[in-house]
Amino acid sequence: MEYQNILLEIGEKTATITFNRPKVLNAMNLEVLGEIFDAVNACINNDDVRAVIFTGAGDKAFVAGADISQMQNATSVEILKLMEMGHKTMRLIETMPKPAIAAVNGFALGGGTEIALACDIRFASEKAVFGQPEILIGVIPGWGGTQRLPRLVGMGIAKEVILSGAQINAARAYEIGLVNKVLPADKLMEETKKFAAELAALPPFALKMAKNAINYGFDMSLDNASALEIGAIAQCFATEDQKEGMSAFLEKRKPNFKGR
Repeated sequence: MEYQNILLEIGEKTATITFNRPKVLNAMNLEVLGEIFDAVNACINNDDVRAVIFTGAGDKAFVAGADISQMQNATSVEILKLMEMGHKTMRLIETMPKPAIAAVNGFALGGGTEIALACDIRFASEKAVFGQPEILIGVIPGWGGTQRLPRLVGMGIAKEVILSGAQINAARAYEIGLVNKVLPADKLMEETKKFAAELAALPPFALKMAKNAINYGFDMSLDNASALEIGAIAQCFATEDQKEGMSAFLEKRKPNFKGR
């Protein structure tokens, strides 16, 4: 697929998906979501890609939200299609068997915050700004913000953010647990790529099993989640990487994981 609104770059064991509409602060619409969905699937199906970074083009925005100009006069049926595609795309990012890392380089409002929430890890520039301002234009978050934000930062803070529509800076985002790390703007991509490379060097099947156990066990009862974890670790013992990892540990050497 030829992309008009995003860039997909494949590096050594990592991929970077860049939202590339800087003139409109990388605003999202149905076409952009379709391209992201396709690019994520391409990364999933590429065995050479073991971690995926998401970021925004330019120095102002990660994603400044949905393209309101295309939504203003939409019918309920048209909006339903956009919201369903948004949820489908966020869920694909969230459940992809490879680590997803958001490098939030500027405004991450509305759908921008929701994309970041779908990622496993969030690094932010000191210039980053987060928020769910949908209430200010008469609607509510529609790509998972009302569900993922309280699961990440707690009910009280999520309600404060969503009900007020207020913007929060990177320092506050770190304080409430929305982001994992805040970095100088000129170091954001360097540090994010370094972290992605560290994850990419780890055994991919074990990463997949760890991510699955966390994602799917979170809402289960403890007994059922524990059973899920037991099954996941048992599957790791069918891999060559498990044998290599444990052998290297006992032999006091660096493991050479091959993704098998």
